[in-house]
Amino acid sequence: MKALTDVFKLNNGVELPSMGLGTWQSKDEIAKNAVLSALSVGYRLIDTAAAYGNERGVGSGIAQSGLKREDIFVTSKLRNAAHGYKATLEAFEGTMERLGLEYLDLYLIHWPNPVQFRTTWEKSTAETWRAFEELYNSGRIRAIGISNFMPHHIETLMKTAKIKPMVNQLKLCPGITQPEVVDYCRKNDIVVEAYSPFGTGSVFTVPEMREMAGRYGKSVGQLCLRWCLQMGFVSLPKSANPMRIKQNTEIFDFEISKEDMDIISGLEGCCGEAPDPDNILF
Repeated sequence: MKALTDVFKLNNGVELPSMGLGTWQSKDEIAKNAVLSALSVGYRLIDTAAAYGNERGVGSGIAQSGLKREDIFVTSKLRNAAHGYKATLEAFEGTMERLGLEYLDLYLIHWPNPVQFRTTWEKSTAETWRAFEELYNSGRIRAIGISNFMPHHIETLMKTAKIKPMVNQLKLCPGITQPEVVDYCRKNDIVVEAYSPFGTGSVFTVPEMREMAGRYGKSVGQLCLRWCLQMGFVSLPKSANPMRIKQNTEIFDFEISKEDMDIISGLEGCCGEAPDPDNILF
């Protein structure tokens, strides 16, 4: 990957930009302005979710950008409470109404085992994925995928699935590399996306990252995103600051050494821990 316009090719041939804007914790107006800033400096991937409560703001930013719809890759995710065939179809229509779009580029099951379905997650996942496949086959979604799914969740989904997931979005950042699930996805031609690449801000205070960033003449954020790129992850940095949004794109003019890549990967605990999707309380 040598430029922001470079892409990962999904297992159905759809092209996914190598970096996008994350919008978690951004309210509608803030999300709208962040989307406008990101699109103006070259981002073409925008990531939101029903649970973020900002799909209307994201949609407004897309509409006001002046860009052609086909030039923007838009991702959203299914809310936990809406698992199941009928509920998924209804939830998707709500997402599309809030975004103001006719089709979605990527739709993800946000979590595999939400608390509402803790004892029936296998069945609810199968029913949910059936709805995803129907929406995909109808042309309403260009690609379908998952988020926070571990290998055993994917194996369960594949018992009834007709279409293999194209993406798995995971928490990946310095010290959180989740090698088991990442390796599984790569062996099964599932592209890996990294959410919270800054560890929800924790990484900016890590002494090793600050020292290393100084050596490279880059910010800690740029170092994180370059690490993601070299790890083979699509990164989804969240920012509402126009200057930082632009700064996050300036990661294609340097390369992190193997030794420093290993140091960054090995900073266990600096950004907390990877979430356990079988024990989340939402």
